[in-house]
Amino acid sequence: MKNTALTHIHEGLGAKMLPFAGYNMPITYEGVNAEHETVRNGVGVFDVSHMGEFLLTGPNALALIQKVTSNDASTLTIGRAQYSCLPNNEGGIVDDLIIYKMKEEQYLLVVNASNIEKDWNWISSHNDLGVEMRNISDDYSLLAIQGPKAVEAMQSLTSVDLSAITYYHFEVGDFAGIDHVIISATGYTGSGGFEIYCKNNEVEQIWNKVFEAGASFGIKPIGLAARDTLRLEMGFCLYGNDINDTTSPLEAGLGWITKFTKDFTNSEALKKQKEAGVTRKLVAFEMQERAVPRHDYEIVDSEGNVIGIVTSGTMSPSMNKGIGLGYVTVANSAVDSDIFIRIRKNDVPAKVVKLPFYKK
Repeated sequence: MKNTALTHIHEGLGAKMLPFAGYNMPITYEGVNAEHETVRNGVGVFDVSHMGEFLLTGPNALALIQKVTSNDASTLTIGRAQYSCLPNNEGGIVDDLIIYKMKEEQYLLVVNASNIEKDWNWISSHNDLGVEMRNISDDYSLLAIQGPKAVEAMQSLTSVDLSAITYYHFEVGDFAGIDHVIISATGYTGSGGFEIYCKNNEVEQIWNKVFEAGASFGIKPIGLAARDTLRLEMGFCLYGNDINDTTSPLEAGLGWITKFTKDFTNSEALKKQKEAGVTRKLVAFEMQERAVPRHDYEIVDSEGNVIGIVTSGTMSPSMNKGIGLGYVTVANSAVDSDIFIRIRKNDVPAKVVKLPFYKK
Protein backbone atom coordinates (compact mmCIF):
# COMPACT_ATOMS: atom_id res chain seq x y z
CA MET A 1 0.00 0.00 0.00
CA LYS A 2 1.42 3.37 -1.03
CA ASN A 3 0.98 6.54 0.96
CA THR A 4 0.78 10.09 -0.39
CA ALA A 5 3.05 12.78 1.06
CA LEU A 6 0.03 13.93 3.12
CA THR A 7 -1.17 10.60 4.54
CA HIS A 8 0.07 11.49 8.05
CA ILE A 9 -1.95 14.73 7.91
CA HIS A 10 -5.15 12.92 6.90
CA GLU A 11 -4.67 10.42 9.71
CA GLY A 12 -4.03 13.26 12.16
CA LEU A 13 -7.31 14.88 11.06
CA GLY A 14 -9.15 11.64 11.85
CA ALA A 15 -9.98 10.75 8.26
CA LYS A 16 -11.44 7.34 7.52
CA MET A 17 -8.65 5.78 5.46
CA LEU A 18 -9.19 2.94 2.99
CA PRO A 19 -7.19 1.31 0.17
CA PHE A 20 -7.92 2.87 -3.24
CA ALA A 21 -5.97 2.04 -6.42
CA GLY A 22 -3.07 0.75 -4.32
CA TYR A 23 -2.95 3.87 -2.14
CA ASN A 24 -3.99 4.52 1.45
CA MET A 25 -6.51 7.32 0.82
CA PRO A 26 -8.87 9.50 2.88
CA ILE A 27 -12.47 8.46 2.09
CA THR A 28 -14.32 10.75 4.52
CA TYR A 29 -13.54 13.20 7.33
CA GLU A 30 -16.88 14.39 8.74
CA GLY A 31 -19.26 12.55 6.39
CA VAL A 32 -20.07 12.46 2.70
CA ASN A 33 -23.09 14.78 2.72
CA ALA A 34 -21.41 17.54 4.75
CA GLU A 35 -18.25 17.37 2.60
CA HIS A 36 -20.31 17.36 -0.60
CA GLU A 37 -22.17 20.46 0.61
CA THR A 38 -18.88 22.23 1.41
CA VAL A 39 -17.68 21.86 -2.19
CA ARG A 40 -21.02 22.76 -3.79
CA ASN A 41 -21.40 25.97 -1.74
CA GLY A 42 -17.96 26.92 -0.43
CA VAL A 43 -14.49 25.49 -0.89
CA GLY A 44 -12.90 22.12 -0.10
CA VAL A 45 -9.57 20.39 -0.71
CA PHE A 46 -8.99 16.87 -2.00
CA ASP A 47 -5.63 15.10 -1.89
CA VAL A 48 -5.63 13.29 -5.24
CA SER A 49 -1.88 12.66 -5.36
CA HIS A 50 -2.55 9.04 -6.32
CA MET A 51 -3.21 10.18 -9.92
CA GLY A 52 -0.50 9.40 -12.50
CA GLU A 53 1.59 11.92 -14.46
CA PHE A 54 3.66 11.23 -17.59
CA LEU A 55 5.88 13.83 -19.27
CA LEU A 56 6.28 13.42 -23.05
CA THR A 57 9.01 15.51 -24.68
CA GLY A 58 10.51 15.88 -28.14
CA PRO A 59 9.71 16.85 -31.72
CA ASN A 60 7.41 13.80 -32.11
CA ALA A 61 5.59 14.14 -28.76
CA LEU A 62 2.43 15.48 -30.42
CA ALA A 63 2.53 12.79 -33.11
CA LEU A 64 2.59 10.06 -30.42
CA ILE A 65 -0.27 11.69 -28.52
CA GLN A 66 -2.29 11.99 -31.74
CA LYS A 67 -1.69 8.30 -32.44
CA VAL A 68 -2.83 6.98 -29.04
CA THR A 69 -5.61 9.43 -28.06
CA SER A 70 -9.06 10.01 -29.54
CA ASN A 71 -9.27 13.80 -29.24
CA ASP A 72 -7.34 16.21 -31.49
CA ALA A 73 -4.37 17.42 -29.43
CA SER A 74 -3.09 19.54 -32.34
CA THR A 75 -5.59 22.23 -31.26
CA LEU A 76 -3.80 22.69 -27.92
CA THR A 77 -1.77 25.83 -27.27
CA ILE A 78 0.61 26.34 -24.34
CA GLY A 79 -1.48 26.81 -21.21
CA ARG A 80 -4.40 24.72 -22.39
CA ALA A 81 -5.61 21.28 -21.28
CA GLN A 82 -7.79 18.72 -23.04
CA TYR A 83 -9.93 15.79 -21.92
CA SER A 84 -9.34 12.68 -24.04
CA CYS A 85 -9.19 8.89 -23.96
CA LEU A 86 -6.86 6.09 -25.01
CA PRO A 87 -8.82 3.71 -27.27
CA ASN A 88 -7.75 0.04 -27.36
CA ASN A 89 -7.78 -2.24 -30.41
CA GLU A 90 -11.03 -3.98 -29.43
CA GLY A 91 -13.36 -0.98 -29.45
CA GLY A 92 -12.98 -0.20 -25.73
CA ILE A 93 -11.05 2.33 -23.67
CA VAL A 94 -7.64 1.82 -22.01
CA ASP A 95 -8.21 4.95 -19.87
CA ASP A 96 -9.47 8.51 -19.92
CA LEU A 97 -6.94 11.28 -19.27
CA ILE A 98 -6.15 14.99 -19.38
CA ILE A 99 -3.43 16.31 -21.70
CA TYR A 100 -1.62 19.55 -20.83
CA LYS A 101 0.54 21.41 -23.36
CA MET A 102 3.39 22.63 -21.13
CA LYS A 103 5.61 24.10 -23.85
CA GLU A 104 6.43 23.49 -27.47
CA GLU A 105 7.29 19.78 -27.80
CA GLN A 106 6.35 18.99 -24.18
CA TYR A 107 3.08 17.57 -22.83
CA LEU A 108 1.92 16.37 -19.43
CA LEU A 109 -0.52 13.43 -19.42
CA VAL A 110 -2.56 12.91 -16.25
CA VAL A 111 -4.04 9.41 -15.92
CA ASN A 112 -6.10 7.44 -13.42
CA ALA A 113 -4.27 5.99 -10.41
CA SER A 114 -5.46 2.42 -11.02
CA ASN A 115 -4.20 2.52 -14.61
CA ILE A 116 -0.73 4.07 -14.26
CA GLU A 117 1.22 0.93 -15.20
CA LYS A 118 -1.31 -0.16 -17.85
CA ASP A 119 -1.30 3.28 -19.51
CA TRP A 120 2.48 3.59 -19.37
CA ASN A 121 2.92 0.22 -21.05
CA TRP A 122 0.24 1.01 -23.66
CA ILE A 123 1.69 4.38 -24.68
CA SER A 124 5.27 2.98 -24.58
CA SER A 125 4.27 0.14 -26.92
CA HIS A 126 3.25 2.76 -29.52
CA ASN A 127 6.33 4.93 -29.05
CA ASP A 128 8.31 4.10 -32.18
CA LEU A 129 8.87 7.83 -32.69
CA GLY A 130 11.74 8.40 -30.26
CA VAL A 131 9.64 10.44 -27.84
CA GLU A 132 11.26 10.89 -24.42
CA MET A 133 8.79 9.55 -21.84
CA ARG A 134 9.10 10.08 -18.08
CA ASN A 135 6.77 8.59 -15.50
CA ILE A 136 6.84 11.24 -12.76
CA SER A 137 3.82 9.87 -10.85
CA ASP A 138 5.77 9.01 -7.68
CA ASP A 139 7.45 12.43 -7.52
CA TYR A 140 4.41 14.69 -7.79
CA SER A 141 1.45 15.54 -5.59
CA LEU A 142 -1.92 16.87 -6.67
CA LEU A 143 -4.43 18.91 -4.68
CA ALA A 144 -7.91 19.70 -5.99
CA ILE A 145 -9.17 22.95 -4.44
CA GLN A 146 -12.80 22.92 -5.51
CA GLY A 147 -15.90 25.05 -5.01
CA PRO A 148 -17.40 28.45 -5.90
CA LYS A 149 -15.27 30.25 -3.30
CA ALA A 150 -11.96 28.72 -4.47
CA VAL A 151 -10.79 31.75 -6.52
CA GLU A 152 -11.47 34.26 -3.77
CA ALA A 153 -10.09 32.04 -1.01
CA MET A 154 -6.82 31.27 -2.81
CA GLN A 155 -6.00 34.57 -4.52
CA SER A 156 -3.83 35.79 -1.62
CA LEU A 157 -1.46 32.83 -2.18
CA THR A 158 -0.37 33.74 -5.72
CA SER A 159 0.58 36.63 -8.01
CA VAL A 160 -1.32 34.84 -10.82
CA ASP A 161 -4.80 36.27 -11.45
CA LEU A 162 -6.85 33.17 -10.67
CA SER A 163 -10.08 34.66 -12.03
CA ALA A 164 -8.40 34.98 -15.45
CA ILE A 165 -7.69 31.23 -15.76
CA THR A 166 -10.66 29.87 -17.70
CA TYR A 167 -11.93 26.28 -17.63
CA TYR A 168 -9.40 23.76 -18.98
CA HIS A 169 -6.62 26.36 -19.03
CA PHE A 170 -3.65 26.54 -16.67
CA GLU A 171 -0.73 28.73 -15.56
CA VAL A 172 2.67 27.79 -14.19
CA GLY A 173 3.45 30.26 -11.43
CA ASP A 174 4.04 30.91 -7.73
CA PHE A 175 1.60 29.45 -5.23
CA ALA A 176 1.79 29.35 -1.43
CA GLY A 177 5.45 30.35 -1.47
CA ILE A 178 6.50 27.73 -4.04
CA ASP A 179 7.62 28.63 -7.55
CA HIS A 180 6.72 26.73 -10.74
CA VAL A 181 3.47 25.21 -9.53
CA ILE A 182 0.87 24.17 -12.13
CA ILE A 183 -2.40 25.97 -11.34
CA SER A 184 -5.06 24.33 -13.51
CA ALA A 185 -8.74 25.33 -13.81
CA THR A 186 -9.81 21.70 -13.96
CA GLY A 187 -11.49 19.38 -11.51
CA TYR A 188 -14.05 16.64 -11.17
CA THR A 189 -16.80 18.35 -9.20
CA GLY A 190 -18.62 20.79 -11.50
CA SER A 191 -18.33 23.53 -8.87
CA GLY A 192 -15.27 25.35 -10.18
CA GLY A 193 -11.84 25.67 -8.62
CA PHE A 194 -8.32 24.50 -9.34
CA GLU A 195 -5.98 21.56 -9.35
CA ILE A 196 -2.49 22.25 -8.01
CA TYR A 197 0.46 20.11 -9.19
CA CYS A 198 3.65 20.30 -7.15
CA LYS A 199 6.55 18.14 -5.97
CA ASN A 200 6.03 15.81 -3.01
CA ASN A 201 8.43 17.81 -0.82
CA GLU A 202 6.40 20.99 -1.47
CA VAL A 203 2.87 19.77 -0.92
CA GLU A 204 2.74 19.94 2.89
CA GLN A 205 3.69 23.64 2.86
CA ILE A 206 1.05 24.26 0.18
CA TRP A 207 -1.61 22.29 2.09
CA ASN A 208 -0.95 24.27 5.29
CA LYS A 209 -1.02 27.66 3.56
CA VAL A 210 -4.16 26.72 1.63
CA PHE A 211 -5.96 26.00 4.90
CA GLU A 212 -4.66 29.23 6.48
CA ALA A 213 -5.81 31.30 3.49
CA GLY A 214 -9.16 29.53 3.30
CA ALA A 215 -9.99 29.56 7.02
CA SER A 216 -12.31 32.56 6.82
CA PHE A 217 -14.08 30.92 3.85
CA GLY A 218 -14.89 27.76 5.81
CA ILE A 219 -12.42 25.59 3.87
CA LYS A 220 -12.41 21.89 4.76
CA PRO A 221 -10.60 18.70 3.71
CA ILE A 222 -12.74 16.47 1.49
CA GLY A 223 -12.50 12.71 0.97
CA LEU A 224 -12.87 10.52 -2.10
CA ALA A 225 -16.44 9.49 -1.22
CA ALA A 226 -17.71 13.04 -1.78
CA ARG A 227 -15.57 13.29 -4.92
CA ASP A 228 -17.66 10.41 -6.27
CA THR A 229 -21.06 11.93 -5.41
CA LEU A 230 -19.97 15.32 -6.82
CA ARG A 231 -18.77 13.87 -10.14
CA LEU A 232 -21.86 11.69 -10.47
CA GLU A 233 -24.20 14.68 -10.06
CA MET A 234 -22.43 16.18 -13.10
CA GLY A 235 -22.54 12.90 -15.06
CA PHE A 236 -18.75 12.69 -15.36
CA CYS A 237 -17.60 9.17 -16.30
CA LEU A 238 -15.51 7.20 -13.81
CA TYR A 239 -13.07 4.70 -15.30
CA GLY A 240 -13.77 1.18 -14.06
CA ASN A 241 -17.47 1.98 -13.60
CA ASP A 242 -18.92 3.88 -16.56
CA ILE A 243 -16.09 3.29 -19.03
CA ASN A 244 -13.63 0.41 -19.29
CA ASP A 245 -11.83 -1.90 -21.71
CA THR A 246 -15.15 -3.07 -23.20
CA THR A 247 -17.07 0.23 -23.55
CA SER A 248 -16.58 2.31 -26.68
CA PRO A 249 -16.29 6.10 -26.38
CA LEU A 250 -19.32 6.40 -28.70
CA GLU A 251 -21.47 4.21 -26.44
CA ALA A 252 -20.31 6.23 -23.43
CA GLY A 253 -21.42 9.55 -24.91
CA LEU A 254 -17.81 10.58 -25.53
CA GLY A 255 -18.24 11.18 -29.25
CA TRP A 256 -17.25 14.81 -28.53
CA ILE A 257 -13.69 13.67 -27.69
CA THR A 258 -13.53 11.21 -30.60
CA LYS A 259 -12.25 13.16 -33.61
CA PHE A 260 -12.17 11.39 -36.97
CA THR A 261 -10.21 14.26 -38.54
CA LYS A 262 -7.07 12.19 -37.79
CA ASP A 263 -6.02 8.55 -37.56
CA PHE A 264 -5.64 7.03 -34.10
CA THR A 265 -5.76 3.61 -32.48
CA ASN A 266 -8.79 1.68 -33.79
CA SER A 267 -10.21 4.83 -35.44
CA GLU A 268 -11.42 2.92 -38.52
CA ALA A 269 -13.51 0.53 -36.44
CA LEU A 270 -14.90 3.35 -34.32
CA LYS A 271 -15.76 5.32 -37.46
CA LYS A 272 -17.71 2.30 -38.75
CA GLN A 273 -19.47 2.00 -35.41
CA LYS A 274 -20.48 5.66 -35.64
CA GLU A 275 -21.84 5.19 -39.17
CA ALA A 276 -23.71 1.98 -38.28
CA GLY A 277 -24.96 3.37 -34.97
CA VAL A 278 -24.36 1.95 -31.49
CA THR A 279 -26.64 -0.72 -30.02
CA ARG A 280 -26.42 0.53 -26.42
CA LYS A 281 -25.90 3.90 -24.80
CA LEU A 282 -24.82 5.28 -21.45
CA VAL A 283 -27.80 7.17 -20.02
CA ALA A 284 -28.51 9.19 -16.90
CA PHE A 285 -31.56 8.34 -14.83
CA GLU A 286 -33.39 9.55 -11.74
CA MET A 287 -35.31 7.24 -9.44
CA GLN A 288 -39.05 7.98 -9.29
CA GLU A 289 -39.37 6.50 -5.79
CA ARG A 290 -37.05 6.71 -2.78
CA ALA A 291 -34.38 4.14 -3.64
CA VAL A 292 -30.64 4.01 -4.28
CA PRO A 293 -29.35 2.43 -7.51
CA ARG A 294 -25.99 0.67 -7.22
CA HIS A 295 -23.24 -0.48 -9.58
CA ASP A 296 -24.18 -3.71 -11.42
CA TYR A 297 -27.93 -3.57 -10.64
CA GLU A 298 -29.95 -4.74 -13.65
CA ILE A 299 -32.03 -2.26 -15.66
CA VAL A 300 -35.30 -3.69 -17.01
CA ASP A 301 -38.25 -2.52 -19.12
CA SER A 302 -41.93 -2.49 -18.09
CA GLU A 303 -42.22 -6.15 -19.07
CA GLY A 304 -39.32 -7.14 -16.82
CA ASN A 305 -36.90 -7.78 -19.70
CA VAL A 306 -33.28 -6.95 -18.87
CA ILE A 307 -32.23 -4.02 -21.08
CA GLY A 308 -29.03 -2.92 -19.38
CA ILE A 309 -26.95 -2.44 -16.27
CA VAL A 310 -26.24 0.33 -13.76
CA THR A 311 -22.63 1.54 -13.82
CA SER A 312 -22.77 4.24 -11.11
CA GLY A 313 -25.45 5.17 -8.60
CA THR A 314 -25.95 7.10 -5.38
CA MET A 315 -28.37 9.11 -3.30
CA SER A 316 -27.68 12.64 -4.56
CA PRO A 317 -26.80 14.88 -1.58
CA SER A 318 -27.76 18.05 -3.52
CA MET A 319 -31.08 16.74 -4.82
CA ASN A 320 -31.98 14.17 -2.17
CA LYS A 321 -33.00 11.55 -4.71
CA GLY A 322 -31.49 8.41 -6.22
CA ILE A 323 -29.51 9.06 -9.41
CA GLY A 324 -27.39 6.87 -11.65
CA LEU A 325 -25.70 6.13 -14.95
CA GLY A 326 -26.10 2.92 -16.88
CA TYR A 327 -25.98 1.29 -20.30
CA VAL A 328 -29.31 0.51 -21.94
CA THR A 329 -30.44 -0.56 -25.40
CA VAL A 330 -30.80 2.37 -27.81
CA ALA A 331 -34.58 1.85 -27.95
CA ASN A 332 -34.77 2.73 -24.24
CA SER A 333 -32.21 5.55 -24.24
CA ALA A 334 -34.28 8.65 -25.14
CA VAL A 335 -34.72 11.36 -22.50
CA ASP A 336 -38.00 10.81 -20.55
CA SER A 337 -37.97 7.04 -21.27
CA ASP A 338 -39.41 5.01 -18.39
CA ILE A 339 -37.04 2.31 -17.14
CA PHE A 340 -36.87 0.20 -13.98
CA ILE A 341 -33.96 -0.62 -11.68
CA ARG A 342 -34.05 -4.11 -10.20
CA ILE A 343 -33.28 -3.67 -6.51
CA ARG A 344 -33.50 -6.89 -4.47
CA LYS A 345 -36.12 -8.43 -6.80
CA ASN A 346 -38.19 -5.23 -6.89
CA ASP A 347 -38.38 -3.31 -10.18
CA VAL A 348 -38.28 0.33 -9.05
CA PRO A 349 -39.33 2.98 -11.59
CA ALA A 350 -36.79 5.46 -12.95
CA LYS A 351 -36.73 8.00 -15.77
CA VAL A 352 -33.98 8.77 -18.30
CA VAL A 353 -32.92 12.42 -17.89
CA LYS A 354 -30.55 14.90 -19.49
CA LEU A 355 -27.20 15.64 -17.84
CA PRO A 356 -26.08 17.20 -15.62
CA PHE A 357 -28.32 16.00 -12.78
CA TYR A 358 -27.28 18.97 -10.65
CA LYS A 359 -27.97 22.38 -12.13
CA LYS A 360 -26.63 25.37 -10.26
